[in-house]
Amino acid sequence: MIPVIMCGGSGTRLWPLSRKALPKQFVPLVQGKSLLQLTLERSRPLGERQLIVASEEHRFLVQECALAARVSTTILLEPVARNTAAAMAAAALNVPPEELLLFLPADHHIPDSEAFAQCIRAGVRAARSGSIVTFGVVPTFPSTAYGYIQQGVPLAEQGAAHAVARFIEKPNAERAQEILLAGGHFWNAGIFLIQAGTLLAALQAHAPDILDACKAAVSAQQSDGDFRRLGAEAFGSCRSDSIDYAVMEKASNVAVLPFSAAWSDVGSWNAVADLSPADAQGNRVHGQGHLLNAGNTFIHAPHRPVVALGTKNLLIIDTADAVLVADAALAEQVKNVVTQLEAKGVPEAQHHRRVARPWGVYDSVDAGERFQVKRIVVKPGATLSLQKHHHRAEHWIVVTGTAEVTNGDKVMLLTENQSTYIPLGQIHRLANPGKVPLEIIEVQSGAYLGEDDIVRIEDAYGRLPADAR
Repeated sequence: MIPVIMCGGSGTRLWPLSRKALPKQFVPLVQGKSLLQLTLERSRPLGERQLIVASEEHRFLVQECALAARVSTTILLEPVARNTAAAMAAAALNVPPEELLLFLPADHHIPDSEAFAQCIRAGVRAARSGSIVTFGVVPTFPSTAYGYIQQGVPLAEQGAAHAVARFIEKPNAERAQEILLAGGHFWNAGIFLIQAGTLLAALQAHAPDILDACKAAVSAQQSDGDFRRLGAEAFGSCRSDSIDYAVMEKASNVAVLPFSAAWSDVGSWNAVADLSPADAQGNRVHGQGHLLNAGNTFIHAPHRPVVALGTKNLLIIDTADAVLVADAALAEQVKNVVTQLEAKGVPEAQHHRRVARPWGVYDSVDAGERFQVKRIVVKPGATLSLQKHHHRAEHWIVVTGTAEVTNGDKVMLLTENQSTYIPLGQIHRLANPGKVPLEIIEVQSGAYLGEDDIVRIEDAYGRLPADAR
């Protein structure tokens, strides 16, 4: 089978750690690994080559996760987000119709990879028989955060699969309790095993407009190494809808298999807290948290000491440029906070101070009127674009490693404690020819210091001129 990792979520309920520019699937949340890397590693035994559907703006983050997971991938790039129905349609149109596709969200945590693989393999017979197979998680409590799948009659000719009687929207607390007590209901994890041709036939029957738009987008797509860029105009015209609404709730050939091992969609800070062991008072700590006379408090503090004194039922999330303090009972409402911050134009609603780039990262450590200071780390063998600026000059000071600097018509090597000055308008480039990371401090000065003040002349990563750095 071909695992298809759907990587388009924004994860706003995990703000301020997860933001539009760096959604939760790319954030190291479990033992120093991102959820996307763990998903790729978990699905590696099920298929030698994987297909990832992701946003154009996250393409290098996806590529880096794939390298870390040591998997062979094709990365299908969406020019705009159009939900899971379009993402799955585009994936199915990129493979032969007889291929078996395993659709997986990129941001789930499933600790027992072997149990997961066994469950998926148990669905192959049903999928080969023409069913759309979904995997329902056996519920462990009456959750109001998930939709439910009601199990119907057994499909004897399809192994352990049952027909799906119906899908149930996220219930209130009373209804969730009734569902749990009734039995035969599972959490809807959004995991599907389908032959490509079966999915395309279902889309033709129930969402032909989505299928037609995706056919046009695939016909216009362009390949660039591991990347396949869907046609922007055609894909942008596609209706945005989830696969549940577009197909699953209408199709008659949907089957379900139960998955009984540990599972989490890591969809809220309460879910993140549950990944850490609790002390006798119900407290959990990730990083440099300190608790005194506290109960049922979770602290996420990777950068500096954070102290909670006498707190109860709180979530305290500290990042380099934003802090969230929330009642644990309101964890699902964090996404509403992000919406309000975006409406007020608060940049931290979408962007981190630390920004990933294909060549490394930069961290904006200080800024003021007419100046900005950044810490830049360039990976071994990587290079920034050949560029110039209209509104700013720059000083570069090497902290560690060796820098190859193009400054006008000069190319020079700089090592620790050496520096160079780049006048306004001067063509320049920074590269790391060494075997260890290059770290520099960049001091910018000028009338305008925005990341869009870049005139790109050459770029090793095929980025558009509007892509920063």
